[in-house]
Amino acid sequence: MTSQLFLDNPSSCLSLSLAENGFGPFFGTPCGFLAPFYERVERDFGLCTVPREDNAVGMAAGAAMAGQLPVVMMQNSGLGQSLNALASLVVPYEIPMLLIISLRGVLPDRTSENLVMGRLTEPLLNGCGIPTEQLRADALDAQVDWARDLVGGQHRPAALLVPPTLFGWRA
Repeated sequence: MTSQLFLDNPSSCLSLSLAENGFGPFFGTPCGFLAPFYERVERDFGLCTVPREDNAVGMAAGAAMAGQLPVVMMQNSGLGQSLNALASLVVPYEIPMLLIISLRGVLPDRTSENLVMGRLTEPLLNGCGIPTEQLRADALDAQVDWARDLVGGQHRPAALLVPPTLFGWRA
């Protein structure tokens, strides 16, 4: 039902739905695509800004060990930075956390430095055994429920992928 309240504001809808489903604390590195979501999370629920994505994953692992449902927010270039932490810590030890990853380098974002990670984001996550869903404004509640089942119920990591225009970015 949260989506019905914020059809024109997916960042508000997503942040509220995550909080209502027990997700937190929130860790992240800055990303222009995610800026409206970051601002909403920081204002309403608190956000720990971390300069490196692998450090954010490590901090989230600690929060998960304390029984929380942490969220790590990053752009997909940061996935490359954090891949070893995910593959050698989070996945083998089944540490539950939600990754929210912006999809730089996919249409309509055609910046050349982002194209490779744009193509590799989902295959890298799937290769690590981390299930993914690409966020859609008309399905946010269902997608948060999906993530809640995986992270909170099955105690495993999951990733929600944010397409470039979901939170208002324009080419």
